[in-house]
Amino acid sequence: MTPEEQRLAEARNNISPWKKWGPYLGDRQWGTVREDYSAYGSAWDYFSHDQARSRAYRWGEDGIGGISDDRQLLCFAIALWNGADPILKERLFGLTGNEGNHGEDVKEYYFYLDSTPSHSYMKMLYKYPQQAFPYTELAEENRRRSRHEPEFELIDTGIFDQNQYFDVFVEYAKADSEDILIQITVANRSAEPKTLHLLPTLWFRNTWSWDHNTLKPRLKATTVPIADGASIAAIEATHPTLGQFQLYCQGKEEAPALLFTENETNLHRLFGVANAAPYVKDGINDYVIHSQTDAINPAQIGTKAAAHYPLILAPHETQVIKLRLRSTLISPLSSSPFTHFDSLFQTRQQEA
Repeated sequence: MTPEEQRLAEARNNISPWKKWGPYLGDRQWGTVREDYSAYGSAWDYFSHDQARSRAYRWGEDGIGGISDDRQLLCFAIALWNGADPILKERLFGLTGNEGNHGEDVKEYYFYLDSTPSHSYMKMLYKYPQQAFPYTELAEENRRRSRHEPEFELIDTGIFDQNQYFDVFVEYAKADSEDILIQITVANRSAEPKTLHLLPTLWFRNTWSWDHNTLKPRLKATTVPIADGASIAAIEATHPTLGQFQLYCQGKEEAPALLFTENETNLHRLFGVANAAPYVKDGINDYVIHSQTDAINPAQIGTKAAAHYPLILAPHETQVIKLRLRSTLISPLSSSPFTHFDSLFQTRQQEA
């Protein structure tokens, strides 16, 4: 058997759960019937894209190029900020059925490039503009057009002219069924130097707010010792049924800042009432974009966390960030989490 056939046989025979982790994170959860609690079943109007960064979902989560376990308890995806957008780019933007002149329509450019059946290797590409994302222009122009006219697409706004965008590749390679190597490659396609804030984000789906008998999981900052007395920054995730995982975050010149908040609805922003706790779902957004230092937890614990990488890219430059999400039940690593990273990635790519 090929290595992939062997992995599939192990999954089928309950020897090793190779399919437990995969691309199960939704592209979009907002504005769907899954989160509709409106009085008249008007899902498209009840939970908008504008609310999504601030409002905890109940039945699922969404993200860009993300993965999760098969119960979608622990999720990982990327967030981006180009320094110009009014919000972090954490999920895909689109028009609901009531907003688009041809109905429901995503207004983004993203491509799923590869995946093996066991998800031992996966790759996707997201194209992120370097100017402010034209949320209002896309909505207003499509609202103005009739059904007899073409849709107004993102590329029609001119935002990609002169190659003013980043290519963001997200790749995953499994060292084991619950040991996932993550490689994020950012390419500046323009002829000018640009800064991109990359925030690989780990969070728990909110299951505790709906059932008070459910134990609340926790993320916390930690450092993991490696060879020669050195250590590496990590986010430790502990869940009452999923177990414990660590997300190792490789630094560039220095370790990335680890930002923590809670996956809880920002009641004050959405409904004008006091929040039960100071840290809410859009806390990392407010910290990065609005410099609200009190929006994240200085104790570095919570249920949503991100590693913050401000990347300064020269014209046409490419930079790579490496992370590793690993169950603590697997035998401890004998060296740095990134020692055999490149060779294992190459093996999984060849197998794919």
